[in-house]
Amino acid sequence: MVTDTSTTTVPVRVFGGPTALIEYGGLRFLTDPTFDAPGDYPLGPGMVLTKTAPAVAGAADLGPVDAVLLSHDQHPDNLDHAGRALLADVALTVTTPSGAGRLGGTARGLAPWESVELERPGGGTVTVTGVPARHGPEGCEPLTGEVVGFVLTAADLPTVYVSGDNASLDLVRQIAERFGPVDTAVLFAGAVRTPMFDGALLTLDSAQAAEAARILGARRVVPVHVDSWAHFTEGRDDVVAAFTRADLADRLQLS
Repeated sequence: MVTDTSTTTVPVRVFGGPTALIEYGGLRFLTDPTFDAPGDYPLGPGMVLTKTAPAVAGAADLGPVDAVLLSHDQHPDNLDHAGRALLADVALTVTTPSGAGRLGGTARGLAPWESVELERPGGGTVTVTGVPARHGPEGCEPLTGEVVGFVLTAADLPTVYVSGDNASLDLVRQIAERFGPVDTAVLFAGAVRTPMFDGALLTLDSAQAAEAARILGARRVVPVHVDSWAHFTEGRDDVVAAFTRADLADRLQLS
């Protein structure tokens, strides 16, 4: 028997920055937890990232979280102090292999295309697959570090893709070849640029996010990583404009 998942909507609540809560198969997944107050956050020698707005709710307002999908641990706009404290109360944090080594505890590293199965409360499983992501131009890894995205699948549920901080449409094409079309794409956008790479993109810009949606065949797109930090050079209005130009505006979920 084939289950029709075309009318199933996966609840996604956006908290600001890269942080969103995804309810999937009776489990609650939190992406890149960032709940610290606005202010300056150091990033290596001579570099500071500035948070400009608080999350729409605090970590204490989340309710239970079954797993954290952490694209990477090395940047404070993806994992801050409050986010790190939250990890101690979560049964599983799925992240990069190197990040799992740094975090310890319940963190588990997934290399690209590696999967872990989680038991669902009502029976059955959800599969979390790590998928490739590149946080900048080719060759950026020694400076920006290892990053991972995620795909959530289950026999009776639509597919969900969480991009993490990825700047490569070529990698999106690889993911689409294995998992497309996806139902819901949680895309980290914001057109992040820093002097580190002479202004090259470290995440998708708005036009690339629209192209990623097209490549993935995504029915719904939830843009995250588009607000609350000064180094994000594009915001929600830019995403709406780009998706409107691409005739994809009806796919956007903005809250």
